[in-house]
Amino acid sequence: RSMFFGIIHRGRLYFKVTAATTLRYKNHGMKPFRPNSKQTLKSFYEVPVDILEDAEALTEWATQAVER
Repeated sequence: RSMFFGIIHRGRLYFKVTAATTLRYKNHGMKPFRPNSKQTLKSFYEVPVDILEDAEALTEWATQAVER
């Protein structure tokens, strides 16, 4: 069984969010995945750069993206 929890688009990483985790992304000023001007996927938010640069934090955020 495969699990879809992240998207890489134009050099940016987006993780799947839940009602419980969305605020964490918004508090970092991040926005939902928007592959084009007509489509926005609010179930995926961009991962902040400071999280990308911190392996421990990135692991935590990825784990939360997998847990639904």
